[in-house]
Amino acid sequence: MSAYQVEVPMKRTVLMLALAVAVGIAIGTIGTQVLNAQQEPLKRTVLLRQDLVGMEGKEALVVLVEAAPGAVAGKHYHPGHELAYILEGSASIEMQGKAPMALKAGDSTYIPPKLVHDAKNTSSTAPLKVLAFVITEKGQPLTVEVK
Repeated sequence: MSAYQVEVPMKRTVLMLALAVAVGIAIGTIGTQVLNAQQEPLKRTVLLRQDLVGMEGKEALVVLVEAAPGAVAGKHYHPGHELAYILEGSASIEMQGKAPMALKAGDSTYIPPKLVHDAKNTSSTAPLKVLAFVITEKGQPLTVEVK
């Protein structure tokens, strides 16, 4: 067998191996991007928005808030009253001028209008689900970010 006959199959083997590695890296990168894109850090879903009878210009909202493990809401406030009930997971809430508060499933809290606060999912593995009840002036945003 000549050196040429040994060299050609070896070059093909190296080429096929390099191609397989490149395809594997590409698939892994795309898969990671798809998984990361699917998991939003914080998701708010308005389940109900209702005008309040006898309270002209006011509305009530029921909102499901879902936070990915370790997600932080960022400093914000709500133009209206917020009552929150923890459905799943655990959270830490820091309200301006108050000590941080730890909450777990089954706990509830009240956040007055325009009180700047921040919330965090304290678990690095489990999601946080909160059912929030909001009473506000009609047409106001659900949250206002504070820098």
